[in-house]
Amino acid sequence: MARILVTEKIAESGLDMLREAGHEVDVQLDLDAETLLGAVPGAAGLIIRSATQVTAEVLTAGTDLVVVGRAGIGLDNVDVAAATGRAVMVANAPESNMVSAAEQTMALLLATARNVPQAHAALKDGRWERSKWVGVELLDKTLGIVGLGRIGKLVAQRAAAFGMRLIAYDPYVSPERAEKIDVELVELDELMARSDFVTLHLAKTPETVGLIDAAMLAKAKPSMRIVNVARGGIIDEDALADAVSTGVISGAGIDVFATEPCTESPLFALDNVVVTPHLGASTAEAQDKAGVTIAEQVRLALAGEFVPFAVNVDVNDVVEAVRPFVPLAERLGAIFGAMVKALPDKLEIDFQGEIGGYDNKLTALALIKGLLGQVSDEPVSYVNAMQIAGDRGIEVRVANSAVSRDYVNTIYLQGGGHSLAGTLVGPGREQRLVLIDDHALYLPPTDHLLIIRNEDVPGMIGILGTALGDAGVNIEQLDVGQSPEGVGAVMAVACAGPVPDSVQEQLRAQPGIVSVIAVDLD
Repeated sequence: MARILVTEKIAESGLDMLREAGHEVDVQLDLDAETLLGAVPGAAGLIIRSATQVTAEVLTAGTDLVVVGRAGIGLDNVDVAAATGRAVMVANAPESNMVSAAEQTMALLLATARNVPQAHAALKDGRWERSKWVGVELLDKTLGIVGLGRIGKLVAQRAAAFGMRLIAYDPYVSPERAEKIDVELVELDELMARSDFVTLHLAKTPETVGLIDAAMLAKAKPSMRIVNVARGGIIDEDALADAVSTGVISGAGIDVFATEPCTESPLFALDNVVVTPHLGASTAEAQDKAGVTIAEQVRLALAGEFVPFAVNVDVNDVVEAVRPFVPLAERLGAIFGAMVKALPDKLEIDFQGEIGGYDNKLTALALIKGLLGQVSDEPVSYVNAMQIAGDRGIEVRVANSAVSRDYVNTIYLQGGGHSLAGTLVGPGREQRLVLIDDHALYLPPTDHLLIIRNEDVPGMIGILGTALGDAGVNIEQLDVGQSPEGVGAVMAVACAGPVPDSVQEQLRAQPGIVSVIAVDLD
């Protein structure tokens, strides 16, 4: 199937999943920058953790790369922009260490509040310093959460159990959404001024690097303690060391650093700063989940399927009601691509019925991927499908309608003089074609379809059946499409195998047959 290069240790169960899918798993640990450049050519997948630097140079060398999988959350060691430019999908495992990171945050929160490591070190050194390490309670203190995403919410839930008052800063969260978990949204300046404790849960981006600097720390109470289990560099470490040492704030708990590994820092000399070596995801459970999750993402990417945790595919969270329609949309796009002789200047996609009430960005993307996969001479993925469509001059228009005339849900597309529609039926959500070139019919969208436009005269089905029978092509299902006027001028056949070119030419030569289109999706 494909070679997958693994440069850092992940759960063996994840590697076994890839092997069972038929892939060659090439484990080469501890590669430096030069040896990585020599190892990546020929690999379709690359699995890393935080140590491997996937630069533009690495991506250029990896001419066969389809996907880069990061077994963890942070992606500051991957040039995502360069990957997107080369149509390489980048995926991570954002949910794998959520609980571990939230628990590490609480551990540092408690450690800074009660001076646990300092007292521990003193006692093991033979000093009973009970009065020196007096701490504070979390009860009735205000916790400021910077970043109310997945981990921030888990921290909020756990802090609430300690009786803390919760405020948060997150410009991407609505006040109504925060209110549901009893969190008050405020601006960052206000959060720093009001909080007794602050925890950070942000991605490292150009906008967040140095977000907590000397000026921001100066807004805090002298009793405030800050905890960072997110990414190094979000806090200016020199400014933090100065703020703690001069009493601008009371203390800090730091798990991540601007440069890692980090063995020297002005923070290390301060008694009221608790430090750990990036342990946020360092639990057995998180490590296993990250490995299994990223292996699954890589498997999906190499199979050409939707990858839920792809970071450079522009879709929102996909609701379960939409997910079953994604394979149908891609199949409809592929059939449409086989039907059209040239790419249309304009493609109209309409999601009708219940599905029309949801965000269908992913479903539309799958349809475009299926269409272009039939006509493009370059690899098409969820990463580059819309870009290729734009480069080919296709104007894609997507509409959502609550009304579907004959079915609960319908995906309808038209362009270039053709139209096609499909739906899902029954408890098994089986795919069905329900419209071809404005003629209503009903048959499965198999890999091998024969679509015939003909005059509405007797004998057409007989001509078709005889030609296919003589060629040994088995008919799995046949339907005659009815136009809105009730004229049956389209025949669609689901065949057990491809229809030979000679049979297609024979049919085109028959009186009464206007056109023959063979769809082969193998």
